[in-house]
Amino acid sequence: MTTAAQEPAIMSRVGHYYEAESTYQVGREKIREYARAVQDYHPVHWEPEAAEKLGYSGLITPLTFTSIGAMAANRKLLEEVVVGYETYVQTEQVFEQHRPIVQGDELLVDVELSSVRRIAGRDLITITNTFLDVKSGETVHTMHTTVVGVTADEVDPNITQAVSKVMMHDVDIFSTEEAAERYVKTERTAGERTIAQQGLTRTPGSRNFDELSVGDEIPVHHTHLSRGDLVNYAGVAGDANPIHWDETCAKLAGLPDVIAHGMLTMGLGAGVVADWSGDPGAVTKYSVRLSSPAIVPADGRGDIEFGGRIKSLDPETRSGVVILTAKSAGKKIFGMATLNIRFS
Repeated sequence: MTTAAQEPAIMSRVGHYYEAESTYQVGREKIREYARAVQDYHPVHWEPEAAEKLGYSGLITPLTFTSIGAMAANRKLLEEVVVGYETYVQTEQVFEQHRPIVQGDELLVDVELSSVRRIAGRDLITITNTFLDVKSGETVHTMHTTVVGVTADEVDPNITQAVSKVMMHDVDIFSTEEAAERYVKTERTAGERTIAQQGLTRTPGSRNFDELSVGDEIPVHHTHLSRGDLVNYAGVAGDANPIHWDETCAKLAGLPDVIAHGMLTMGLGAGVVADWSGDPGAVTKYSVRLSSPAIVPADGRGDIEFGGRIKSLDPETRSGVVILTAKSAGKKIFGMATLNIRFS
């Protein structure tokens, strides 16, 4: 395994690109299943009539739904390309919603190792996923995920054995030397893709811009998470990392206890803002920098307090930027989180 003191081979692999082996079909029940996992009960994710009322052809997905397709597509990258790490801790995330993803969409997901930054001896690895609508040929969503690669000298050496006892039968989160030896770099071919414009052109069903002011606050909302919620999210989203549901593995990885998924906390927050704004599809960009994890104890529920305020408003585009805050056990979970939203 690579230690933090060594220059990682991954630097030469930046730009590695491939497309997922199969497309992803967006189904009605998967939308509802994911919405339940992130506690998002906005009716456009559940009721066809509510979605139609806001101008959608079917149920639309919660903003962070794309993490499912990305998780599946990125597995090959993390097993064969981004090698030399014991585990990963998410630090930053950006969702660009070029148009809302709708029930019935067939998506092609691609994967690119877009950057690696070495800061204070640690590797910050950014993976970019692009979601292409097979029917229209347009890019409908882009997401950038940044994780810190945790090396062997940062965790208890017993973690490998502990993980092997609890991991799902067909998942291996530890890369091998054989994978490193077989590595062949593949890159994106030249050519531009068309970006969907509906996110900027459709009439949103969100709040009236003329009734908003900079500084307006989003009502405080408390979300409670149990270990059962974490296990459910892991299954729905396909995130098999045991630090989110096994106390032994979490502590061997250097964590105080089991922690909530970063994507889960972001999904919870996006739902809070969607409920306030009135239209989840009105969000064009959601950026989050994580500062500390939400601890979820076995003997109780972890509490996350969400809030926020309007940071800025643009009369020309009738849009604004909302700052979203999240705290748990007195600590900030989001170092900074913003949502760009179009208003009616």
